[in-house]
Amino acid sequence: QVQLVESGGGLVQPGGSLRLSCAASGSIFSINYMGWYRQAPGKERELVALITDGGVTNYADSVKGRFTISRDNPRNTVYLRMNSLKSEDTAVYYCYAGGVGTSIWGQGTQVTVSS
Repeated sequence: QVQLVESGGGLVQPGGSLRLSCAASGSIFSINYMGWYRQAPGKERELVALITDGGVTNYADSVKGRFTISRDNPRNTVYLRMNSLKSEDTAVYYCYAGGVGTSIWGQGTQVTVSS
């Protein structure tokens, strides 16, 4: 079994930056890709960014050029650097780990963009 621990959410002003972290532990050999989803109030959960174990990335159009996903393999940790944050980025951000026989969600971390 895989466990995910997220950190780094909070309150930031528009135009500001935050970095989210997600550390994986347990049966990490089963993970092929990790990433971030988000869910705003009254909306469905949506993909933000994914990164494969080979380093291939995929981003939602709404965050391209502003967000960067990266991973530290020795630490089994994935990061989401969020720049130029907008009010519409306000949501609960969930870490996700997937692979053969693996589909795990983190507990979620709140990101609020407001002046």
